Amino acid sequence: MSDKKIKILTLSDHPLLPSGVGTQTKYIITALLKTGKFQVLSLGGAIKHPDYTPSKTEEFGDDWIIVPVDGYGNQEQVRQYLNNYKPDILYFMTDPRFYDWLWHMEDEVRENIPMIYYHVWDNYPAPMFNKPWYKSNDFIATISKVTSNNVREVCPEVEERYIPHSVDTNTFQNMTLHHEGKKIVREAREDNPATKDKFIFFWNNRNARRKQSGTLIFWFKKFLDKVGHDKATLIMHTDINDPNGQPLEYLTQHLGLTNGQVIFSKNKVSAEQLAIMYNMADCTINIADAEGFGLGTLESLSCETPIIVNMTGGLQEQVTDGENWFGVGIEPASKAIIGSLTVPYIREDRLNEDDVVDAMYKMYSMSDKDRKNMGKAGREHVLKNYNFDTFCSSWIEVMTNLHEKHGSWETRKNYKKWELLEV
Repeated sequence: MSDKKIKILTLSDHPLLPSGVGTQTKYIITALLKTGKFQVLSLGGAIKHPDYTPSKTEEFGDDWIIVPVDGYGNQEQVRQYLNNYKPDILYFMTDPRFYDWLWHMEDEVRENIPMIYYHVWDNYPAPMFNKPWYKSNDFIATISKVTSNNVREVCPEVEERYIPHSVDTNTFQNMTLHHEGKKIVREAREDNPATKDKFIFFWNNRNARRKQSGTLIFWFKKFLDKVGHDKATLIMHTDINDPNGQPLEYLTQHLGLTNGQVIFSKNKVSAEQLAIMYNMADCTINIADAEGFGLGTLESLSCETPIIVNMTGGLQEQVTDGENWFGVGIEPASKAIIGSLTVPYIREDRLNEDDVVDAMYKMYSMSDKDRKNMGKAGREHVLKNYNFDTFCSSWIEVMTNLHEKHGSWETRKNYKKWELLEV
């Protein structure tokens, strides 16, 4: 391989955004850049930008340029950077329906460089309607076994590899094992009367319909009615004003949960601050109806905090290894098929109120020793199956091999565009 650095153009959530898509993209980019063999230009989308000026990171300088874009970019922007930046690989990640415009210029891109898609899909049945999109890629990486199974069924001819999400286990760890960390966690709990001497549930998710943010508040009240309204606190780290969500503060007022039973963490926080919240919690909750992966669940387990999850999508792969459990997995009470013009069908796994309340009570009633042992086993599960070093090395290998196998520009191989023939 030549000494010339491999240039990657990435399209995803802004890589410094604390979303699952943004975080994983940042992990991938950082791993590539640390080798000294890559350069990256990122189109960072999925948020409203106060400033559209390209930026650099202090650590990587000119090797990593981040360009804020609306949505996930558009055809003209991709054309611009294809012509001016001349990347060797196009990497993109999130739900395929957000890239309808990109699939329509497949030939234009792949004539010159390969396309690699880090695919996010939440549930079954296998989305046969995605096949034209899957075929538009030189390589698909999949975030979960559910996603991998879907791609293999829908489009077995495309090259695919299962690369599950990971977390930085040095940041997301049990802080109470160290004196200073134990002090930080203890003070975080005791300084607030709403959390002092309370059992703490933690919810870290987007305030959106399928995440069941409002439903959780209603069901948490049912739990409090059972154990006492002064026994537990629910911390919800989310945007309470998300236009796709529910008026969460109104719900707490409606239900009379105004005495610290529900606390909202509204501001963006660093990974280190987020780790403190996981460590404060006795248990995390994710009862989303469908979840491609659910990164917060993995972050929680990495901090040795057990979980309550809906047995759907990638969540079911994290709560158990098939033999041991690292929290409580709740089987869906019903499986409804929903759909739209862009996603004709997908299964929504719905939980039962009583089952969720019972799961909360089970974690609440568990001895501290058993709950801590469950958390320790959860971290071991993370280190074994979602290892951060393995994740990073996998992506370095994939990008290197992709470049060697398919080339770019003058060395482009393994792609032949459609050509019109005379008749």
